[in-house]
Amino acid sequence: MTMQQMMIAQGGVSGPDPGQVTFLTSNAGSWVVPAGVTQISIVAVGAGGGAAGSGNGTAGQGGGGGGLRWVNNVNVTAGETLDIVVGERGAGGPANSTDGSDGGDSGVYWQNTSAILLAFGGGGGDGNGNVLGAGGGGLTHSGAASTGGGFGGNGGDWGNNACGGGGGGAGGYSGNGGKGATGNSGTGGSGGTGGAGGGGGSITAGAGGGGGVGLQGEGSSGAVGTSGGGGGGGSGGATGSAGPAGAGGLFGAGGGATDDDTAVTGGRGANGAVRIIWTGNGSARYFPSTGTADV
Repeated sequence: MTMQQMMIAQGGVSGPDPGQVTFLTSNAGSWVVPAGVTQISIVAVGAGGGAAGSGNGTAGQGGGGGGLRWVNNVNVTAGETLDIVVGERGAGGPANSTDGSDGGDSGVYWQNTSAILLAFGGGGGDGNGNVLGAGGGGLTHSGAASTGGGFGGNGGDWGNNACGGGGGGAGGYSGNGGKGATGNSGTGGSGGTGGAGGGGGSITAGAGGGGGVGLQGEGSSGAVGTSGGGGGGGSGGATGSAGPAGAGGLFGAGGGATDDDTAVTGGRGANGAVRIIWTGNGSARYFPSTGTADV
């Protein structure tokens, strides 16, 4: 006899074990709510945008970080199917001043209603520096008990001395991602609470990618990348790669670019992600940080 059967036989209260499921690929598909599960909590991170390519007298601009959104205590029915979408990372623009591509959105869609949880991806870097790479972050869900999260940080402009811009950091659980460094300042945006700092720009090293954000709940913010280094990951996310044209760190950070004298493809953004957790046997589990680690 299982423990659950023993509890039922003895008149005890029975329910599902606490659990979680994580989706990391763009072809995630759908998910069926397990037996006994009546409420779930969700965190979604949009993908980071790719930086613009550089060269031919024009520096590239950094890609924006993806936004993060979470929602708690969403009512579900065991056996119902939810569609899962994971944002695909934005590609870096080809060399010689071509724009990077946007990161994809991540979210969870209810098949039998119009309810949607959606975290926007970051914008791609612009080749001529006229428009900043946009960070993302947005949520639409009716009947949610609580919601939160942060926008992704903008990618850095190419700035003075025609140096590349750093990648924007991914959004955090209660703050925005860091803005990518501009030019060779090496002093890009600050780490958002639970987010990540943008990569620092350098005339010799190029710009680093932004820092990503983790899925296990809110933790410390990522440090700002300096002198071409990548931004630090927030809440357990990965640090962005160092320049030139550093890649954004998982999950959701934007890529960095490089200076106008070097024909280089822009750094790629990082993929998004979706994670679902649920309570069982009296456990308390909800975002931003209560019982959000794996069990």
